[in-house]
Amino acid sequence: MEIFSLRSSQSLLFKNNPNNARNSKTADIQIETKASAPASFQIEDKPDAGPDFTAVSPGELRNYARQSFDSGLIDQNTYAAISEPLPMHAIDPLGNIIDLSSVTDGTSFNFLDYYKNQLQVAMSIGDPQEVQTLKSIVSFLNA
Repeated sequence: MEIFSLRSSQSLLFKNNPNNARNSKTADIQIETKASAPASFQIEDKPDAGPDFTAVSPGELRNYARQSFDSGLIDQNTYAAISEPLPMHAIDPLGNIIDLSSVTDGTSFNFLDYYKNQLQVAMSIGDPQEVQTLKSIVSFLNA
């Protein structure tokens, strides 16, 4: 013996009953379809080269790095290092302090020079793990 829900059977009866046809009050009601989701962020590539990392915002760089990580172009350590927020201050290879506090997610920044400078600093300090990570980032940004 099968048991049917009263709700579903009433629903079926309601739909199949000719007395429940659309009336003039509901005839012009239309159900809107949901708008398609916006496409994920994509940096416009030049025909022969990759994106210009000398003028890109931190948010755009993170999104591009995420796409590259998802497609297998970079490893997890490189992606994690790129995704970290910039420090408030950094040191250049000459020992000068660079103020990075004005760089926000919406401002353009020269990440290529920044990471090249940080690579030079790390190589002079002699931190092999940091050097390897920064080499990976610089090669990704140069590609």
